[in-house]
Amino acid sequence: MKKIFLIFICLSFSVMQFAQENSSDKKQKSILEAIYYQDLINLASGKPPLSRVDIFIQVPYKNVQFIKSNKGFTAKYSITASVFDSLKKQLIVEKTWNETIDVVDFTMTTSKDNYKLSKKSFDISPGTYLIRTMLQDKDSKQEAVGENIFKVRTFDKNISLSDILMVSKSDTTQGKNEIIPNISRNIPTSKNRVTFYYEVYLKDSLDIKQTFIYEVLNSEQTSIHKEVEERTIKSGTNKIVYSLAEFPFELGVYSLTVSLFDENFKATETVSKGFYSHWKGLPAIITDIEKAISQTMYIASPEELDYMKDAENIAEKTKRFLEYWKKKDPSPNNDENEIFDEYFKRIAFTNENFSNYSEGWRSDRGMVYTILGAPNNIDRHPFEYDSKPYEVWEYYDLNRSFVFIDQTGFGDYRLVTPLTGDLYRYRY
Repeated sequence: MKKIFLIFICLSFSVMQFAQENSSDKKQKSILEAIYYQDLINLASGKPPLSRVDIFIQVPYKNVQFIKSNKGFTAKYSITASVFDSLKKQLIVEKTWNETIDVVDFTMTTSKDNYKLSKKSFDISPGTYLIRTMLQDKDSKQEAVGENIFKVRTFDKNISLSDILMVSKSDTTQGKNEIIPNISRNIPTSKNRVTFYYEVYLKDSLDIKQTFIYEVLNSEQTSIHKEVEERTIKSGTNKIVYSLAEFPFELGVYSLTVSLFDENFKATETVSKGFYSHWKGLPAIITDIEKAISQTMYIASPEELDYMKDAENIAEKTKRFLEYWKKKDPSPNNDENEIFDEYFKRIAFTNENFSNYSEGWRSDRGMVYTILGAPNNIDRHPFEYDSKPYEVWEYYDLNRSFVFIDQTGFGDYRLVTPLTGDLYRYRY
């Protein structure tokens, strides 16, 4: 049974890693499609001194397998959420549940906008845990796994804050907060206001007025937006949905902080949540358009790269970037651009596996992998007595092999077989 491991970085975005390096391109592409988003949220439990952890799983329709059924088309999968101690030596608690998706029209199964959302809650003691989630497609039998070291917080102060949950849509009519969580934490543009949910817990029986500061930081941890709100907090649990005023932010990674201040305007507690701006038409993995243009160097000519880089602003660079890739689209009549997606999946793989002194996509192994895809076989020689460590990558269908030697002994493998003739000849 094949597995992929989803490595959740600071924003819990899934970065894909292949199970085997010597499998064929065709197999690897099918594995890469098995992807989901997850988010872990700390809240106060109704069973003190335990705390509550909510685990959200968001599965895009296009990443599970649908088969013909009497209801139209049906996909089935199971999810297992496991909580281990921080060293993964002891299983604390585990839950498994099944999900079914039924659609009438097959076009719904391939839309990027359709997804299934699941949530399970655990009441556990405060501490540090390893939380593992696994999705198994019932028909394809493929699995995807995500693991996170997660700190379960205490809520023993007189007044405290839960974690932040990003929100896609909210409805506060009839005095109720009905929300749809945004588990991927993608805010497409600044025209989509940043909406989020959190809880405030007050142990005192008397209502109090508190000051809250909401702040957005960019990837350099520079504040780009701040709002101040005074709110009356009632005894018990206060459920709050808040939308920031529209503010200008561009493609990139950001963090939102909620800070609670006392009457002396001293911060008593702060929680934060990462999110990112992903423009329509760009793969979710791209959060820096200038870097993405540079990463296109293995398929675009120097003149094409200069044209994209020389645009006056981010919006124009993004427009030129998308226009370049649109010309490469093998199926322009649908929403997918298979070459686009595959190229940047390879970039992500090289960064995960070949980064050393520089990012993996800039390495020699990253270059070959990005241009030609996964080799059919890798022959590794890390501990040769009479030679430096080296690897031989073989591409049977091309009748080509490439030798990489680690001259320094620190994993910096350099290509000694010429690749010149293959530059800009991206193989999909």
